[in-house]
Amino acid sequence: MKSVRSSIRHLQRNHIDLWTLFAVLSLMVLSLGVVYSASASYAQEKWGESGHLLGSHAVKVLAGFLAMLVFMHIDYHRFSRLTKPALLITAGLLVVTLFLGGEVKGASRFLRLGGFGLQPSEFAKYALLFHLSLLVAEKKDRITAYKEGVLPLLTWVGLITVLVLLQPNFSTGAMIFALSLVILFIGRVRLSHLALTVGALLPLLLLYMLSARYRMERILSYLGHGQQGTMNYQVWQGIIGFGNGGLFGLGPGNSVQRDLFLPESYGDFVFSIVGEEYGLLGTLVFLGLFLLILLRGIRIARNARDEFGRCLALGITVSVTLYALINAAVTLGMLPTTGLPMPFVSYGGSSMLASAIAVGVLLNISSQTDMNPRVSTVPAGEAQPRPVVGSVYS
Repeated sequence: MKSVRSSIRHLQRNHIDLWTLFAVLSLMVLSLGVVYSASASYAQEKWGESGHLLGSHAVKVLAGFLAMLVFMHIDYHRFSRLTKPALLITAGLLVVTLFLGGEVKGASRFLRLGGFGLQPSEFAKYALLFHLSLLVAEKKDRITAYKEGVLPLLTWVGLITVLVLLQPNFSTGAMIFALSLVILFIGRVRLSHLALTVGALLPLLLLYMLSARYRMERILSYLGHGQQGTMNYQVWQGIIGFGNGGLFGLGPGNSVQRDLFLPESYGDFVFSIVGEEYGLLGTLVFLGLFLLILLRGIRIARNARDEFGRCLALGITVSVTLYALINAAVTLGMLPTTGLPMPFVSYGGSSMLASAIAVGVLLNISSQTDMNPRVSTVPAGEAQPRPVVGSVYS
């Protein structure tokens, strides 16, 4: 009689969060069509080829995908030894940018090597978040002490924020400062210490805002007290784009605003083209993908194995989703104009690459949780494989 070997069921764990991966890949793929449509008229006029910027953007999307693929296979604990050197390197790049950076709209924000451009502030932002997450994890209960716990962290925050503000780049500097406060808050820094920090620095930020006329014009324009000139033009054209789109949109490639009415519509105002061509429903799809990243990122953080992973997961998640929310609010005229891109959607290599690397680390954190157990069977008597820490496909 043929013997039948009984089987037992067991759980294999340590798999990346596929929902987060799906949301990011969807945004990357969708951005190809949106950026092409938004840049076609401009590229045709400047280079005589409507797909000129699409080719460049496609290369950046591919580079971002490969970077995410690589970093999601690297155990995030290995970065604990690299956070400080990475932060020092990016700080050095920010200093170099102040003296040798290419000037765009009166600000030195890019380092250019041949045909390539690098925006160090995008990488400095994540380097700071990584290092703060590590310091919070290492200090543990000492984080409640201001002098010993909080002040050393604020030194790093102040260094990076000031270097970015000196470019000058108020929107990115303010975001870096805000994201740092988020890390400190989730790291259980006392609210009184955070309030003291904000209260002490708020007057300095206000003076910085008042130091440049264009920043004041943006704020006054937003409040409705400025001149209806160039400061309002881009916002109004973006809002017109949303109005043209209505509920279902004009259809892919049918944008009117991209025909040189909306300046640089493929960059910070790309969301307006989404609204015009895909309508309200299309914008909800894009925002829904970012909401999915937020919800899954929070869950990854809650299930992280250690404090470093918890703070890092929340920091990355908040950074990606807050940038997207502010970008959308600016294009709708709900916030003053800033230069913040929509992650994975706006044209720009530094934002794409830095965000992709960060999400790759987030996916690796998810692979070391018990969020996504998978059921498999093995014959009775055979040893069950043990999950490998950091393995994506155990």
